[in-house]
Amino acid sequence: MKPLTCLIVLFLLISCKKDALQSDLELSREVWLAFKKSANNNYSYTVKSESWAGFGDSTIISVSNGNVSGRKYSSYIMDGQTGQKTVRDTWTETGTSLNTHPHGAPTLNMDVVYEKAAKEWLRADPEQNMIYFEVKNRGMISTCGFVNKGCMDDCFTGIKISDISAEQNVR
Repeated sequence: MKPLTCLIVLFLLISCKKDALQSDLELSREVWLAFKKSANNNYSYTVKSESWAGFGDSTIISVSNGNVSGRKYSSYIMDGQTGQKTVRDTWTETGTSLNTHPHGAPTLNMDVVYEKAAKEWLRADPEQNMIYFEVKNRGMISTCGFVNKGCMDDCFTGIKISDISAEQNVR
């Protein structure tokens, strides 16, 4: 195969993958919009992160009428031999205390999460990054982001959502 032909085929494969990701994102966004309507724009979602080194955290973001109304955080360390998790830190923020702690997921509503997915996380260069997109939350985003191909550990940029619910977990 000629070098120019190889380049064209490679470009088409990369373009198709990006187009497929954007198409999958749009389908997921439609599911999100239907859920948002059924929940009257009142919902919560849980962002989780874990490290190979045995620690992790979760943040529950609560949204009322489309605006972030609360953030509940919990972090832990895991015993490598027993698998037992020990809580290290917990806190809850609401109202004027929102964003007063340095840790935890950012206070984004799901509309902003979908915007960041479309404009940032899924636009990472596939030559330099492994790109991830999953919709395990009844068709809504569960994983969206990328990892630099040269990174060895804990390099994920994006979001991992374990649950999206119409019920309010933090007020």
